Amino acid sequence: MTIETRFADWTPSDASDWIAVPSENDDKYSRGVLGVVTGSSAYPGAAVLGVEAALHTGVGMLRYLGPARASDFVLHRRPEAVTSPGRVQAWLLGSGVDPDDLDAETRDGFATGASSGLPLVLDAGALALREQATGPVVLTPHFRELAKASGREVDEVAADPAGAAERAAGEWGCTVLVKGHRTYVASPGGARLVAASAPSWLATAGAGDALGGVLGALVATHADEVAEDEEALARLAATAAVVHGLAASRASAGGPVTVLGLIDALPATIAELLSRA
Repeated sequence: MTIETRFADWTPSDASDWIAVPSENDDKYSRGVLGVVTGSSAYPGAAVLGVEAALHTGVGMLRYLGPARASDFVLHRRPEAVTSPGRVQAWLLGSGVDPDDLDAETRDGFATGASSGLPLVLDAGALALREQATGPVVLTPHFRELAKASGREVDEVAADPAGAAERAAGEWGCTVLVKGHRTYVASPGGARLVAASAPSWLATAGAGDALGGVLGALVATHADEVAEDEEALARLAATAAVVHGLAASRASAGGPVTVLGLIDALPATIAELLSRA
């Protein structure tokens, strides 16, 4: 059996089982609260895209605790975002962050998330935080980020993303999602999943920031399941990739797609998935 064949297809029908639908008795806290430390003075848009995607995927509340400039952009776009500390069920950290140039707010937010014992979605500038994390972790690198973090060549990762995901999960002891036209997810417990719903038009700046927001929301709304079984992170990661890809296809309609267009398509995409359940 080749590495590729060890990865099972994660389909829209599979994904539909991993979307939390609020009941009439839910409130903003029971629906899931996501803590977010993303963006930077150089890349404030990454924070906006991740926050937008998380809110369009569905959480009860989102706490944005990143740098001041990015916070201004987030609040301008989404005034319902909360910018004060408080309880959360999961964290999204690192999108649009340079790990070699952390501001004070980002450094403090990273430390809070890493020490919380809660599930962490680590992207871009927070990948190294896996070494300090006290809770379950899912990493969401693209080829170049994974190559840098693992000490391998980019061409090596690009040639075998399934193998790269599998090796990283084993070496680091956390779930790894390797972004691409086919998105591979591997967990240290043995889950091997692949999602292939994304159109080629999705190879665009900001798409990974949106994926992080989708996954952050899914993890926050399934924090209890993750606490009971860390393998749930792999299924949630693959679900995020399916939702993200289907929303991109809906927004694209066969042509170019913008990331905000993808995000706007998330609610209808999720509604269609739920109709299949």
